[in-house]
Formats: sequence, C-alpha cells, structure tokens
Amino acid sequence: MTAAEQHEEQRRPLATPDELAAYLGVSKATIYQWSSRGGAFPLFRVGRHLRARWSDVDAWLEKQAA
Repeated sequence: MTAAEQHEEQRRPLATPDELAAYLGVSKATIYQWSSRGGAFPLFRVGRHLRARWSDVDAWLEKQAA
C-alpha cells in the first residue's frame, strides 16, 4: 500500500454496527457475535461507541470468498 493509499485509508469513516448489519444483510446481534468470537473483523471502542474499519471488513469478506 502506498503512502497516499494509507493516508486515504486513515481518513475513511469508520463503520457502525448498524451500517455493517445493513451492508452484510444480517442483524446487529450477528455483527456483535461475529466480532466477539474473533472470527470476523474486530469492533473497537471510540469513546462509548463501537466501530469497525472498513478495510478490516473488506479483508474479512475477501477471506470468506476464497
């Protein structure tokens, strides 16, 4: 990844559990279960809110397709 791509990735908005659930077509509870079991993308706290990096979600999806 080039420096420009890394900089752009850093500025990309973080995903909320609601956004992830809608994007993946599953319930928010499923998002929480996947993350807590360590089998999917990590959710991390930003203040009191849970967020995920879209790059982690994309990487996880690529692994699922392989």
